[in-house]
Amino acid sequence: MRSVLIANPKGGAGKTTLATNLTGYFANAGHKVTLCDLDRQQSSLRWMAFRDAAMPPVNGYFAGNQMLVSLPKEADWVVLDAPAGLQGYKLTDYLRLADKVLIPVVPSVFDMAATEDFLGSLRQDLRGRRAAVGIVAMRVDPRTRAAGMLETFLQHFDLPIVCYIRNTQNYVNAAAGGLSVFDPPHSRHRRDVEQWKPLLQWLDD
Repeated sequence: MRSVLIANPKGGAGKTTLATNLTGYFANAGHKVTLCDLDRQQSSLRWMAFRDAAMPPVNGYFAGNQMLVSLPKEADWVVLDAPAGLQGYKLTDYLRLADKVLIPVVPSVFDMAATEDFLGSLRQDLRGRRAAVGIVAMRVDPRTRAAGMLETFLQHFDLPIVCYIRNTQNYVNAAAGGLSVFDPPHSRHRRDVEQWKPLLQWLDD
């Protein structure tokens, strides 16, 4: 079993979008995947409730009111969707459980400022495991000025941007049906799936 924690202290950064689509990828790849929703809003579990039974199966549960001691061993992958404001001992414990940590960041002044202290604390908590942390640039084209601003901001943290996720309604429309961009019909989201390839490779490294 391997696990990936998706975390950012700011709401609206794209954590659930990242978590549900990553879960959809694992399911479509034939893996047994469990989506662990740590947020009291339970957005990830609402996504699961909309999911058609004919789609590749996903397991999930809510763990927002409990401290996880271990993760389900029967899963090939566990995706943990963290709440906004995660910090302190809870963050430290979740980091111990995770093999990989993905941090979605929107390249705006407000989002980057809210993420700065969080990235600093991660550097302390993950000493010796820095290679396990990756940034996902959400709702941005890598050729834009906004992308350049984000890259400059991240330089002093020495953390890689593992992929760029463009700003498109495809994610909104897919989520409304409990779907990911990896679910059929596959021809609908070819451009989006292409953007995920560096992230998926990074998870396998």
